[in-house]
Amino acid sequence: MNRLGKRCVAVAAGLVLDRLVGEPPADVHPVASFGRTMERVEEALWADRRLNGAVYALSGAVMGAIAGSAAGSTAVATWAVASGRELRRVASRIGELAGSGDLAEARAELPSLVGRDTSELDASGIAAAVIESLAENSVDAVIAPAFWAAVAGAPGAAAYRAINTMDAMVGRRDERYGNFGWAAARLDDVANYVPARIFAGLVAVLRADRAREILAAVRRDATAHPSPNAGVAEAAMAAAMGRELGGPLRYGTVTEDRPLLGDGPRPGPEDVPTAVRIADQAEWVAVTILGLAWVAGWLRERTRHRT
Repeated sequence: MNRLGKRCVAVAAGLVLDRLVGEPPADVHPVASFGRTMERVEEALWADRRLNGAVYALSGAVMGAIAGSAAGSTAVATWAVASGRELRRVASRIGELAGSGDLAEARAELPSLVGRDTSELDASGIAAAVIESLAENSVDAVIAPAFWAAVAGAPGAAAYRAINTMDAMVGRRDERYGNFGWAAARLDDVANYVPARIFAGLVAVLRADRAREILAAVRRDATAHPSPNAGVAEAAMAAAMGRELGGPLRYGTVTEDRPLLGDGPRPGPEDVPTAVRIADQAEWVAVTILGLAWVAGWLRERTRHRT
């Protein structure tokens, strides 16, 4: 069997393993260990220059690839860096809290999903934040790790997670990281470019009756989003649900006038289960495609042996 087929079935196994048992425990989670390591690297390298940030980003990506290679198993590496089950669990939990009227607790838990200021969000604002995060992080936590694992095996999966983690750590446009975090943020943009569009395609397949609206929203709205990838995923989710996402939000004292995504009413807590279901189904479709790629490779190998 060819290497791509073997990698595809291993990636599918890793995603299924995450669905069955969830992430590794926090005290031994490789992503947490990597984050602590990169904090020390940042202390050694930080300067308000892009060059220093580029060295930081390159060293982290290389460390990730080496760690993935040491793991020796694409399935295990995919399981270790994927987190779709936990993402959907947290999104569902916050949606339930907002739906029951416990907005204070929902706001308290929301920072585990989003970086925006949640202190003044009403039920609709909480629901929009959850759905937007669910769309964006379905790329970060499921589709992108699977894509890079299929392309480059365990080193690809681990290097991707390293890049994504560094972006979360230093990829902000503030006084400290505006220059130092530039390379990590751009590297994350490149790593997520194809996976974000795969996710949008999967959503269009799942909601074939709204495929035209999904494509239109991605083309019309996503380009105005500050992220070249989050906007694609969020616009696709908004159009699939017939809801409007995006709009102004705050990060601390800074207000960002984000574009509106999709058409329709603003979402409410009752819409969160629909978004969770779409994200869940998108992962299952990805697993199915990976499995079919393995079957195709196996059949091709058998046909070649017969001839």
